[in-house]
Amino acid sequence: MRIVTVCGMGFGTSLMLKIAVEGILRKHGIRAEVIAWDLGSVKGQPADVLVTSRDLERHLAGTPARLVLIDNLTDKAEIEQKLLPVLQALQHDGGQHGM
Repeated sequence: MRIVTVCGMGFGTSLMLKIAVEGILRKHGIRAEVIAWDLGSVKGQPADVLVTSRDLERHLAGTPARLVLIDNLTDKAEIEQKLLPVLQALQHDGGQHGM
């Protein structure tokens, strides 16, 4: 399973989300590759899940990867609450790369 955290420039926000996602994965014993990318690099790259801020939704609409849209990027509980159901569904489905 490949999870990509996305922000406009590929530095601050995506790296912060990557660290949060990796912590959630460790906490729940879920294995996945987590990559931080900028918006321009993410298109056309294989991913099962894209984790990003809600304001980037329109730029990622139509991608085959599942979108996890975060309102408060510093709220780890929100990230966990929104990410876990998506990961559990992917594990059930076999977690194939989209995009």
